[in-house]
This record gives sequence, structure tokens and C-alpha cells, in this order.
Amino acid sequence: MSQLAPLSPEFVWPVRVYWEDTDAGGIVFYANYLKFFERARTEWLRSRGISQARLRETTGGIFVVSDTQLRYLSPARLDDELLVTAQAFEIGRASLTIGQRAMRQTPDGPVLLCQGSIRIGWVDAARHRPARIPLTVLEALT
Repeated sequence: MSQLAPLSPEFVWPVRVYWEDTDAGGIVFYANYLKFFERARTEWLRSRGISQARLRETTGGIFVVSDTQLRYLSPARLDDELLVTAQAFEIGRASLTIGQRAMRQTPDGPVLLCQGSIRIGWVDAARHRPARIPLTVLEALT
């Protein structure tokens, strides 16, 4: 995870582990943490008044993942209640770096299962080329 100071409060999104999230051993399949992180990032943006569908319609741009770095610490299992976080660490004119964590809720407090950073870039959806993030979006994120 980034050694940078966070630029936004940590957003927390609850997720329950279902059969479809697990492998044959009943443990969350490693790639599904990326799905959990995607949902938390989408809800984080939504909590700041940013609808990705509306952005595409009004600006012609979209966010795309350009880099991921994950560290797996402990497995999640069927029926676990997770807390998945999203927090901005870098905000540039064309990209964001977001720190994320997945934690299991336990009676003794959350247990860290997976952590990482996701870099998302802004692209012109029609041309699939990098572009500047609209100022209204940058203002909503800071």
C-alpha cells in the first residue's frame, strides 16, 4: 500500500461473501478481491455525488484501471461479513491512486485480509485515449 498520506477520509462498504465468490475449497477466489474493491470504489464515487454512467453521458469520459498492486494476508470464507475500503492517496489531472483494504468483521474488531492500491486513469471513451479528469470530478474528490 502507498506510503503517501491519504487525501480523503476512508470510505467503508460492507460486503458479504457468497458461494459465487469462493473456490472449491470454500475460500474467496483471489481475483474476487478486485471485484470487491471495484464495488467499493464505485460506491465511494457515488457517495461523493459522482455517477460513472452519468459522467460518461455528460463528459464522454470514463475511469479505467491502469495498475493494481495487491497483498493477500488471510483468506475470507463463505458467509464472512467484510468491510471494504477506498481512500484517495494521489489525485492528478488524469489519474487517481486509491488505497483499498478488505477486512473481516469479527467480535474483536476487523481483521485485515487483503490490501492494495489501484490506479485509475481518465480516458475519452470514444477514442480510448488519456484525457484530463473534469474539474467538477476533481473538486468532488478533494
